[in-house]
Amino acid sequence: MARTQLSLASHLARLESETDFDGWRDAARRLATNDIPPEEVAWQVGHDDDDRGNDLPACRQDARLVVPREFIERAETVICHSDPERFNFLYRLLWRLRVEPKLPRKLESMEKAVWRDIHKMRAFVRFRKIGDGAEERYVAWFEPDHFIVERNADFFVRRFAGMRWTILTPHASAEWDGKRLAIGPGASKRDAPAEDDAETLWRTYFENIFNPARLKVKAMQKEMPKKYWRNLPEASLIPDLIAGADRAATAMIARMPTSPAPRHAKVKAKHWPSPEPADVVEPESTDIPALREEASGCRRCPLWRDATQTVFGEGPENADVVFVGEQPGDQEDLAGKPFVGPAGKVFDSILDQAEIDRRKVYVTNAVKHFKFEPRGKRRIHSKPNAGEIRACRWWLDKELDIIKPNLAVALGATAAQSLLGKAVPITRMRGDVIQREDGLRVFVTIHPSFILRIREHEDKEAERERFLTDMRKVKQLMAA
Repeated sequence: MARTQLSLASHLARLESETDFDGWRDAARRLATNDIPPEEVAWQVGHDDDDRGNDLPACRQDARLVVPREFIERAETVICHSDPERFNFLYRLLWRLRVEPKLPRKLESMEKAVWRDIHKMRAFVRFRKIGDGAEERYVAWFEPDHFIVERNADFFVRRFAGMRWTILTPHASAEWDGKRLAIGPGASKRDAPAEDDAETLWRTYFENIFNPARLKVKAMQKEMPKKYWRNLPEASLIPDLIAGADRAATAMIARMPTSPAPRHAKVKAKHWPSPEPADVVEPESTDIPALREEASGCRRCPLWRDATQTVFGEGPENADVVFVGEQPGDQEDLAGKPFVGPAGKVFDSILDQAEIDRRKVYVTNAVKHFKFEPRGKRRIHSKPNAGEIRACRWWLDKELDIIKPNLAVALGATAAQSLLGKAVPITRMRGDVIQREDGLRVFVTIHPSFILRIREHEDKEAERERFLTDMRKVKQLMAA
């Protein structure tokens, strides 16, 4: 704080640290209850050559200060922002809230910046081992944009409770000895240890799991900005991996087998003694249970080879609305039922809020087999291609022929493509009702799994509210 600003202010509020929210709140309460406007207050962290003390009045007992809980919660995060004017900004906002209960966009923007920095720290901290035996501990160097170390330290305590560690940053340090967490002063990169043996192993692992066919440079740099590269052991590999990605992808595709391994085909044969695609005939079933049975042996595209089973739709045959998802996930593939995994739980919860009874609607997927990529012991969802969507539309059309709904809800891009016969921009067409040539109305929205992929808490809640609004529109359309 410049000396001229201090001299012009009638009151000085001193805070113990850059993240002293309790101190700020106490000072703000004293100032506001005594009707002291923001322009008469100077805020300062710690002490300097100026020997002027904290001269704030006591809270007026007859004054009542009421602010939205949302402001308090957001202010506690924004106090960690690196903007030196944040204390004054928050007090000006508190002053204004007494007559205008509206939070500005700047507050939301600053809050998001802090949370983004918190997430980056959790993703890009890399520990290096120093010492052995009883002296073993792990040290990391990180350069955050904001004052987030203290707010973020509990996450690392929970994640690495069994080891002793220290995280050094220019602003502050966090140290965990296995029992007690201590927050200390900042450090310089010279205090961080040099590379250890584990990093060579990690680079070898990273280079071998790198999939050039899935590389999206802009998306990668958005999630992992270059400013973090210098502190990541794998970062030294990234430029060469990007440069050779096209060549590596071509070579990888050339190495791919054109048919499943014999042992794999043998295992599948026990479960599905299936016909060749040319032998598959048009389904003749006139009810859903019989159609489901026919679909259990579907071989119209190669996805059946790796999936556990066909996941067919379920619900009443006289349903007014059919919800069409994209494809089964890991849990749906194992259970043989649609929408029973994490996205299904979000879907059920929001249907309840929108007062839509799932027992009275039909729920299915555009693609009936789980398409995935193995990653260790996990199976990671992979988006169906146009040929797979087109092949499986055969079954979806039959479901619609039997049920004859008044409305179909396309949950996501794959569902919309299957229902409308072409790719459509979900973001632009969300909430639209499109009538097909056969008269079926199609309502376009996101897939609930999109909500689960959002990292920022505020963004996640906002998207959940948007999806709830969509489902309430569906409720109205069902009655129309």
